[in-house]
Amino acid sequence: MAQEIERKFLISCDSWRQHADGGQRMKQGYLIGAERASIRIRIAGEHAWLNIKSATLGVERREYEYPVPRQDADEMLAELCERPQIEKVRYKVPWAGHTWEVDVFEGDNAGLVVAEIELGHPDEPFERPPWVGEEVSDDPRYYNVCLIRHPYREWAAV
Repeated sequence: MAQEIERKFLISCDSWRQHADGGQRMKQGYLIGAERASIRIRIAGEHAWLNIKSATLGVERREYEYPVPRQDADEMLAELCERPQIEKVRYKVPWAGHTWEVDVFEGDNAGLVVAEIELGHPDEPFERPPWVGEEVSDDPRYYNVCLIRHPYREWAAV
């Protein structure tokens, strides 16, 4: 059984860019976003994955990920996935023994920038970089599956 332990934060400033890699453009679409789980297709470069994730709030969720042929993923995104789709550039940022992932959203979610850190267990200590702001791990609005139904550009007050 796969378990994801991930904490999510807003970004307080752009200084993370000094430490980031070149970034990886991603596109993902949801085949289903239901009460118990979401099923999505993600493309990053020439690689693609099918991902199944439990719809549980918080830092611990079940997650299963399987590689799929890029051509199949392109077809699923074009023909089967809900709209709008998630478009973002993901940057890897090493900091104090951990690798943070900073997602800079585009399209209907442009303006949203979120940092995530994956941990080995929920209480694992980590150093918060100075560019990390408010934690939003328990706020469903920031989950990618929710951003397709309520894109960031539509939020009344952020």
